Amino acid sequence: LNKMSSASPKKQCADFLSIGTHDGTFHCDEVFACWMLKQLPRFKNASIIRTRDNAKLSQCSIVVDVGGVYDPEKNKFDHHQRTFSGTMKSLGNMKWETKLSSAGLIYLHMGKEVISEITSLPQNDVIVSRLYEKLYEKFVEEIDAVDNGIDQYEGSHPKYQVTTTLSSRVAGLNPAWNDSNQDATSGFYKALDMVGLEFLDRIHYYKDAWLPARKIVEDAIDERYSIDESGEVIVFHQSGCPWKEHLFDIEIEKSIVPNIKFVLYQDQNHNWRVQSVPERLGSFENRLSLCESWRGLRDDILSSTSGIPGCIFVHASGFIGGNKTYEGALQMAKHTLKA
Repeated sequence: LNKMSSASPKKQCADFLSIGTHDGTFHCDEVFACWMLKQLPRFKNASIIRTRDNAKLSQCSIVVDVGGVYDPEKNKFDHHQRTFSGTMKSLGNMKWETKLSSAGLIYLHMGKEVISEITSLPQNDVIVSRLYEKLYEKFVEEIDAVDNGIDQYEGSHPKYQVTTTLSSRVAGLNPAWNDSNQDATSGFYKALDMVGLEFLDRIHYYKDAWLPARKIVEDAIDERYSIDESGEVIVFHQSGCPWKEHLFDIEIEKSIVPNIKFVLYQDQNHNWRVQSVPERLGSFENRLSLCESWRGLRDDILSSTSGIPGCIFVHASGFIGGNKTYEGALQMAKHTLKA
């Protein structure tokens, strides 16, 4: 014990790793940054030092969201300095242009390592790379934008307020302005657990549900010419998978021409659906809608009008239809392609 207490601060820092961040009001970005670091073996047992004392911060093994320095070689990851404008695009040669917070900085440099630890997959595994990009877009970028005060859209005022984002729930764990105890330590660690659990839920979903759906979509695209000579119709033999984003990604990756117009799959009642592919993700415009003369019709009237047995319905907008059989649904797609 005497030997330990007589060691120099630098020696203690070498023996006992510590993560430095600011004290006072905490935010989602440094909470998540600290949580990510503690998923890594070298920081698993590190203490978190919450302070703005530069002398104390200088002894920490790594510093996030405080200190006014971004220098990954020195383990300094702040984003508040006027000279900082880094994004995933400028620093990581990726497409996202939102200014990074401390969460984004740690994710940029150590995100793949974190994902590798959680999934037990090698960092160079293609699954890790896909999860890394997906989780930035669907989880981390929002934290970066909120912390940096970046509007989600330009123009008119929002039609409603969003008050239940992860960042706002973290903020709500700070002491109230009139709380007699203004020590934020307890709330900080509650936030650490909350953010971590939410990230784990998200990563497990993308790994165990979202990525397997990609394989289904990719196989369907590879088999498209066996379904119809046009190559514009694909069939999913497992229903319910999220397909749109994967389809757009794979079309770009494989330079698919002509692009896919219709997707066939079974519904919960074991009938078949034929669904138009939208123009783009989130769009209500379709690449090709089902025949206009069928729209809004049902059952026998629809079968009589289309000349295709077993029809169940076509939506009034033409984006989706149903048939009792696979062959009937396929004929609905083929007929529309030739119309």
